[in-house]
Amino acid sequence: MDAAIEKLTAESAEKSKVIQRIKDEFSKVIVGQNDLFNRMMSAIMSDGHLLLEGVPGLAKTLAISTLSQILDMGFQRIQFTPDMLPADIRGTLIYNQSSGNFDVKKGPVFTNFVLADEINRAPAKVQSALLEAMQEHTVTIGDTTYNLPNPFFVMATQNPIEQEGTYPLPEAQMDRFFMKVRVEYPQRSEEKEIIRRMAGTTVPTADKAVGAQEIRELRQFAEKIYADDTITDYVVNLVFASRNPKEFGIQEGFIKYGGSPRASIAFIRAAKAAAFFDGRGYVIPEDVKAVAYDVLRHRIILSFEAEAEGLTPENMIEQLLNNVEIP
Repeated sequence: MDAAIEKLTAESAEKSKVIQRIKDEFSKVIVGQNDLFNRMMSAIMSDGHLLLEGVPGLAKTLAISTLSQILDMGFQRIQFTPDMLPADIRGTLIYNQSSGNFDVKKGPVFTNFVLADEINRAPAKVQSALLEAMQEHTVTIGDTTYNLPNPFFVMATQNPIEQEGTYPLPEAQMDRFFMKVRVEYPQRSEEKEIIRRMAGTTVPTADKAVGAQEIRELRQFAEKIYADDTITDYVVNLVFASRNPKEFGIQEGFIKYGGSPRASIAFIRAAKAAAFFDGRGYVIPEDVKAVAYDVLRHRIILSFEAEAEGLTPENMIEQLLNNVEIP
């Protein structure tokens, strides 16, 4: 192994202990949900945002509020409703009668961690208010543009059950989410532990493990994880296969739109984070495969024919992984 990669691996093994320390605190409150924790930390390390889909009661809100406590960062929960206005998210100008000027009233988006709860319950105009914040990490109120805190992390949730009174997210906003994660029901043993912890009068809490500066340093280190050209080629082939399935031996007509270049970027960043969490200084193909479903499921738009056949984005991602050659 190259000396530089060996050095990176040694550093990664040491620094990943911080991630384990965060996870230990997280586990004091949240039972199970290891995949959710890994995806949340992966997004934070990659300066990205998460879209979560799951039924109510699976501790999505508790997960992000707990993580904000562990990382000693600000947290705001925004409940999206059909009557919301963009100003309810980013803020507005309020006339001050005593001074005769307009004062800035900053919205709840001005924090480190934002939970956009049931984001698809608000119309597209309101959802789009998050676009500038998510992509540019800035918010414009009136004629002035304000920088958001660093780190800045949005976790949006969708309820897959109720479709009445919901508004599908615009494709442009879907693509801005680093990953889309499905949150599943806990196992029997996990649910028993949930009852033991939460059914009493004393609810467990987590302690601060690190601060914002340490997270920024970890993020800078994660960027240094080595990804060989063969890994980059593998990622590009996976994304291109979603756009040109016939070229990779996949049946045509089922994928209407494939992944954008944002998908390729997310693949590399997520794979680097996975390698880092595993204590390695280099990316392997298994890291790419491990994040493929979460990176692609919201970026692959199926055709009417695919939906008529009962296919899902996950079915198509499975075909991509089976048909694209592994380096």
